Amino acid sequence: MELLNLIKSRRSIMPAQFNNLSIDDNDINLILEAANWAPTHKKTEPWRFKVIRDEFKVKFGSFLAEKYKEKTLKFSDYKYNSILNKVEKSAVIILICMQRDPLESVPEWEEIAAVSMSVQNMWLMSTKLNIGSYWSSPKLINYMDEFIEFKEGERCLGIYYMGHYDKNINSRIPSSIDDKISWYS
Repeated sequence: MELLNLIKSRRSIMPAQFNNLSIDDNDINLILEAANWAPTHKKTEPWRFKVIRDEFKVKFGSFLAEKYKEKTLKFSDYKYNSILNKVEKSAVIILICMQRDPLESVPEWEEIAAVSMSVQNMWLMSTKLNIGSYWSSPKLINYMDEFIEFKEGERCLGIYYMGHYDKNINSRIPSSIDDKISWYS
């Protein structure tokens, strides 16, 4: 039941809820080690992570905000500042990336699913360590290769914001599983 309770307590903790405490390198490594144990068809292990912090994080925030300003058709100062604030409030940011199997031995959706499962593992370990996290996938991820080097066949699937937090997080009560199951005998 401990595992089920951990799963039930996993939440998206937004950067606005983060405090100013740093995240220990050992905790980051535990989170990424958990990610590495995700299931993967044909052992392609497509997940790739780019850890961003300290001064590089400041440059990342500027890049995102300026790229938003450059690409948006309806500029908003609020949105621009929101991008900067998310980055600033985060202790660590991890780019969630996928390295496509060059042989394409499995369908791309399976590679994306494997990366998603690795992120769920990250989220669960983050929850266990009382570290808040949030996976964002704005259109800006399509420009990440302009900021940081990607290998051929690698692409960004999202931004994983992380930070410690003080507030109690509301519990979530999903709709009944019974409404989502069909039994056949």
